[in-house]
Amino acid sequence: MADAHFLFSDGKVLKQDKLLISPNNRSFRYGDGFFETMKWCRGKVLLESLHRERLMTTLEKLRFKPPSFFSADYIFEAIQELVKKNQHHALARIRVTIYRGDGGVYDPQNHFPHLLIQSWDLNESNNKLNENGLTIGIFKEAVKQADHFSLLKTNNYLGYAMAALWAKEQHLNDALLLNPQGNIADATIANIFLVQNGLVTTPALSEGPVGGVMRKYILSQLREKGYEVKEGIVTPEDLANASEVFLTNAIYGMRWVKQCEQNAYDHQLVPVLYREMIKPLFHF
Repeated sequence: MADAHFLFSDGKVLKQDKLLISPNNRSFRYGDGFFETMKWCRGKVLLESLHRERLMTTLEKLRFKPPSFFSADYIFEAIQELVKKNQHHALARIRVTIYRGDGGVYDPQNHFPHLLIQSWDLNESNNKLNENGLTIGIFKEAVKQADHFSLLKTNNYLGYAMAALWAKEQHLNDALLLNPQGNIADATIANIFLVQNGLVTTPALSEGPVGGVMRKYILSQLREKGYEVKEGIVTPEDLANASEVFLTNAIYGMRWVKQCEQNAYDHQLVPVLYREMIKPLFHF
């Protein structure tokens, strides 16, 4: 992935090595903010309307007080400006971070949403279904809470970060996190789906997963195309009994899993779903 030369910060395009925050920054101190990861493909953000919706909903849920100019249009125009400046001609990964400024836990200076946008080139392989299945495991040292904020992509990412470090140490492609009841919530950078006897199941948002944009899109597509779908409790036993498992996120769309711990999986339905639901996103 090539280095980007510029980033966007609070209305200005700056060199990427520009220092942006003070030691008193609440996002640095307490994780007081959130982020959105998006895929840029030949001139547009894929699933832009869903990303817009989630950005503005999260802004409200985290009690930011944006000025009148701070709209979804403002953010996406800034993305366009940065992508052009960084000369991303085909594919790029976009990361939007919105964070509160300085202050202690009880005394923020204000609730203004500071905006940081970064972009990086993406390889064309991100527009293809993975040939080799992923190998994943269950990380049991962190628990993913299931509350009013668990579906948001906040900067409180420690559990996922530790799970990702563990996965790398174990030579795994990703790791799953469990909620307080010991049920599956999601993976470090993806939502999880199971296939068993024609039923496609994913953890309900009440189980603690991030409310992924690709997750929402896939669920709508599955229902629209007549597949049997369930959002609910997913246990490790369900995972062991699944015939197929796949992960979804905004960057690669869908990836099939070949193994989780001692359980091996097939991939008969996943390529069909990929052709029906993911490939059309790249062709417009």
